[in-house]
Amino acid sequence: MLNNLRGALKPTLEKIGKGFAATGLSANFWTFVGLGFALVSAVVYGMGIESGLIIGGILLLVSGFFDMVDGQVARVTGKTSKKGEYLDSMFDKIAEVAIFLGILIGGYAEPYLVLLAITLSLLVSYARAKSDIINIKLQGIGIGERAERLLVIAIIGIIGFMDYAVIIVVIIAGMTLIQRMIFTAKNIKE
Repeated sequence: MLNNLRGALKPTLEKIGKGFAATGLSANFWTFVGLGFALVSAVVYGMGIESGLIIGGILLLVSGFFDMVDGQVARVTGKTSKKGEYLDSMFDKIAEVAIFLGILIGGYAEPYLVLLAITLSLLVSYARAKSDIINIKLQGIGIGERAERLLVIAIIGIIGFMDYAVIIVVIIAGMTLIQRMIFTAKNIKE
């Protein structure tokens, strides 16, 4: 759903991209920064400390910001690359798994729900990867892409309801997986 807002936000996103590109640091550098914040967030969640949900959520939001910055820097500098796309995609999955592992270790939600949430989240990404191979683009298809799922975790977690956040992720990831499977099946040209 958030991908559908890109057009409306394009001027603002370009300004952010130009600002970060002006530092001279590459898009891949910002990808590493985003992963770093996600991993620190996961560690904070995993510690299970009193203010862990707030600190972990803020760090997760910062990670999400840098996840957006890297692509913008690549676009405004004209330095998009397959290597950058690959690193960004892989780091996104590493970050997502780490976040859920932190939530699990921190005891913020039932283990079976955390396992279901990460499984469905990875299947959503897998569905997109498989569809890309057969030239069916799924960006913007489904109500719960990665950005939406992590926003749910961060924001609902910050207000103290991580168990409900994980349940919401299970629901939206499951719905997105079904939406993507149906969309792909309808658009396969035999």
